Amino acid sequence: QVQLVESGGGSVQAGGSLTLSCAASGYSYSSYCMGWFRQAPGKEREGVASIRSDGRTRYADSVLGRFTISQDNARNTLYLQMSDLKPEDTAMYYCGLFGGACFSASPPYTYKGQGTQVTVSS
Repeated sequence: QVQLVESGGGSVQAGGSLTLSCAASGYSYSSYCMGWFRQAPGKEREGVASIRSDGRTRYADSVLGRFTISQDNARNTLYLQMSDLKPEDTAMYYCGLFGGACFSASPPYTYKGQGTQVTVSS
Protein backbone atom coordinates (compact mmCIF):
# COMPACT_ATOMS: atom_id res chain seq x y z
CA GLN A 1 0.00 0.00 0.00
CA VAL A 2 1.52 3.27 -1.13
CA GLN A 3 1.70 5.98 1.51
CA LEU A 4 2.85 9.55 1.04
CA VAL A 5 3.09 11.75 4.11
CA GLU A 6 3.93 15.44 3.74
CA SER A 7 5.33 17.71 6.42
CA GLY A 8 7.07 21.04 6.76
CA GLY A 9 4.34 23.48 5.84
CA GLY A 10 3.72 26.63 7.84
CA SER A 11 3.29 30.37 7.77
CA VAL A 12 6.05 32.69 6.61
CA GLN A 13 6.42 36.24 5.44
CA ALA A 14 7.08 37.11 1.83
CA GLY A 15 10.71 36.53 0.96
CA GLY A 16 11.02 33.72 3.47
CA SER A 17 11.86 30.06 2.99
CA LEU A 18 10.38 26.68 3.81
CA THR A 19 11.34 23.10 3.07
CA LEU A 20 8.63 20.51 2.56
CA SER A 21 9.23 16.79 3.02
CA CYS A 22 7.34 13.77 1.77
CA ALA A 23 7.99 10.36 3.29
CA ALA A 24 7.10 7.67 0.78
CA SER A 25 6.55 3.98 1.37
CA GLY A 26 4.92 0.92 -0.13
CA TYR A 27 5.94 1.37 -3.76
CA SER A 28 8.26 -0.73 -5.89
CA TYR A 29 8.41 0.96 -9.28
CA SER A 30 11.75 0.70 -11.05
CA SER A 31 10.82 3.79 -13.03
CA TYR A 32 8.74 6.47 -11.37
CA CYS A 33 8.07 10.13 -11.09
CA MET A 34 7.45 12.00 -7.87
CA GLY A 35 6.65 15.59 -7.36
CA TRP A 36 4.72 18.38 -5.75
CA PHE A 37 1.55 20.08 -6.76
CA ARG A 38 -0.51 22.74 -5.03
CA GLN A 39 -4.04 23.96 -4.88
CA ALA A 40 -5.36 27.19 -3.48
CA PRO A 41 -9.04 27.78 -2.67
CA GLY A 42 -10.97 28.57 -5.83
CA LYS A 43 -8.00 27.87 -8.09
CA GLU A 44 -7.04 24.96 -10.30
CA ARG A 45 -4.46 22.45 -9.24
CA GLU A 46 -0.96 23.46 -10.33
CA GLY A 47 2.00 21.17 -10.80
CA VAL A 48 4.99 22.74 -9.07
CA ALA A 49 7.92 20.40 -9.67
CA SER A 50 8.65 16.79 -10.50
CA ILE A 51 11.64 14.49 -10.36
CA ARG A 52 12.11 11.22 -12.18
CA SER A 53 13.79 8.14 -10.82
CA ASP A 54 16.78 9.04 -13.03
CA GLY A 55 17.01 12.44 -11.34
CA ARG A 56 15.63 14.59 -14.15
CA THR A 57 13.67 17.52 -12.76
CA ARG A 58 10.97 19.78 -14.15
CA TYR A 59 9.57 23.01 -12.73
CA ALA A 60 6.58 25.21 -13.31
CA ASP A 61 7.57 28.60 -14.70
CA SER A 62 6.04 30.28 -11.65
CA VAL A 63 8.59 28.68 -9.30
CA LEU A 64 11.63 28.30 -11.52
CA GLY A 65 14.70 29.65 -9.77
CA ARG A 66 12.98 29.81 -6.39
CA PHE A 67 12.05 26.17 -5.67
CA THR A 68 14.28 23.09 -5.75
CA ILE A 69 13.02 19.52 -5.75
CA SER A 70 15.24 16.70 -4.56
CA GLN A 71 15.00 13.14 -3.30
CA ASP A 72 16.87 11.05 -0.78
CA ASN A 73 16.56 7.52 -2.13
CA ALA A 74 18.11 5.99 0.98
CA ARG A 75 15.37 7.54 3.13
CA ASN A 76 12.59 7.33 0.52
CA THR A 77 11.97 11.01 1.09
CA LEU A 78 11.12 13.77 -1.35
CA TYR A 79 11.90 17.41 -0.61
CA LEU A 80 10.85 20.78 -1.91
CA GLN A 81 13.07 23.68 -0.90
CA MET A 82 11.17 26.91 -1.34
CA SER A 83 12.81 30.31 -1.16
CA ASP A 84 11.80 33.88 -1.92
CA LEU A 85 8.23 32.88 -1.17
CA LYS A 86 5.45 35.11 -2.43
CA PRO A 87 1.84 35.50 -1.26
CA GLU A 88 0.72 33.80 -4.47
CA ASP A 89 2.56 30.66 -3.33
CA THR A 90 -0.05 30.25 -0.60
CA ALA A 91 -1.77 26.89 -1.11
CA MET A 92 -2.10 23.34 0.11
CA TYR A 93 0.92 21.45 -1.17
CA TYR A 94 0.64 17.79 -2.05
CA CYS A 95 3.20 15.12 -2.80
CA GLY A 96 2.42 12.79 -5.70
CA LEU A 97 3.73 9.54 -7.17
CA PHE A 98 3.37 8.28 -10.72
CA GLY A 99 4.55 4.82 -11.76
CA GLY A 100 6.42 5.66 -14.95
CA ALA A 101 8.50 8.35 -16.60
CA CYS A 102 7.21 11.89 -16.65
CA PHE A 103 8.02 14.79 -18.90
CA SER A 104 6.41 17.76 -17.22
CA ALA A 105 6.06 19.43 -13.84
CA SER A 106 2.49 18.15 -13.70
CA PRO A 107 2.32 14.41 -14.42
CA PRO A 108 -0.86 12.37 -13.82
CA TYR A 109 -0.06 11.23 -10.30
CA THR A 110 -1.59 7.94 -9.26
CA TYR A 111 -1.08 8.52 -5.55
CA LYS A 112 -1.04 11.64 -3.44
CA GLY A 113 -0.59 12.55 0.19
CA GLN A 114 -2.90 14.43 2.50
CA GLY A 115 -1.19 17.76 1.92
CA THR A 116 0.56 20.40 3.99
CA GLN A 117 -0.50 24.03 4.13
CA VAL A 118 1.84 26.84 3.11
CA THR A 119 0.76 30.39 3.89
CA VAL A 120 2.80 33.38 2.79
CA SER A 121 1.88 36.80 4.15
CA SER A 122 2.86 40.11 2.57
